[in-house]
Amino acid sequence: MFKIAKRNLPELLKAIAAQQELYLPVNISGQTNFAVWTEGTEADLDTLKTVKSPKDMFFPQSETLYTVRRDHKKLSIEPEALRSQKFVAFGMKACDIQGIKVLDKVFLAEPVDTFYRARREHGTIVALACHEPEETCFCKVFGVDCAEPDADVVMWAVGEDYCWKPVTEKGQALTDSVSAVLENADAADAQAVADEQAKIRAIVEKLPYTNLSLEGWNGDVTAEKFDSPVWEKLYKPCLACGTCTFVCPTCQCYDIKDYDTGHGVQRYRCWDSCMYSDFTMMAHGNNRTSQMQRFRQRFMHKLVYFPANNDGMYSCVGCGRCVEKCPASLNIVKVIKAFEKEAVDQ
Repeated sequence: MFKIAKRNLPELLKAIAAQQELYLPVNISGQTNFAVWTEGTEADLDTLKTVKSPKDMFFPQSETLYTVRRDHKKLSIEPEALRSQKFVAFGMKACDIQGIKVLDKVFLAEPVDTFYRARREHGTIVALACHEPEETCFCKVFGVDCAEPDADVVMWAVGEDYCWKPVTEKGQALTDSVSAVLENADAADAQAVADEQAKIRAIVEKLPYTNLSLEGWNGDVTAEKFDSPVWEKLYKPCLACGTCTFVCPTCQCYDIKDYDTGHGVQRYRCWDSCMYSDFTMMAHGNNRTSQMQRFRQRFMHKLVYFPANNDGMYSCVGCGRCVEKCPASLNIVKVIKAFEKEAVDQ
């Protein structure tokens, strides 16, 4: 294990950025999100959760797939180059790393998404344990330990220092490359990390949603949950704004569109939302024709369809962003509690 004084963090970031592209939480216009770090940029590692999840680094909100160029009567197709530059995702939290694991199940399954795979192969994740989890957090419900993130490198904020532990080969390679700015940690530092972990876990146990029950949510209850009258009661305040899907670290739906450049076409993909009325629109129409059906689809996918097809892994990581951002408070916690109440009433 190693450590670095918090006041020397800019030196660590500078050392990383000198070798590869560096993404980390940055406050811009009052909102903290992951962005490319350059010297002089102020990192914001104190904000617990970025507004958007950092999945953007691996699954961009918009990306060109290929370009068709027209030269008189000739057409040429130029595929977009895959990611070849190494980069570091610095300061990711345990829930967002679990979100990447969910995306892995989708984009690394056959047929493999080569754009996503290239980013995963070239990216190194440096996690930062959650110093003080917030009331909207419920990652423990989905088996996530925010005191011990599963990453290439794990960091803990301990007093005036950050403790740094390489975990994987990628993590060790990064550690070796910045060893000049790191100090060796001692037994006292290891104890300080253990104390920090105990404190984090004690906070988690006191959070209001920590004991949320997932009983009855699995791949074996498709018909029961799908036909439940609870959906009809729940969905009505939904504005179909899609905010929940755009801040979510696991939502993976996208659309593919063509942009007329005037001398050809750029084909690109961009995030989409199952909450939109034109989602999966086809020539014959849409297979989900009401907002209730679209609302139901989102949560059935998170809690029933995805675990049914992925060895029990849920497509929710308990980050709490939907709890914070939904303007109608129709978040996944409310859905789970509504079905729990129905089971009790019956």
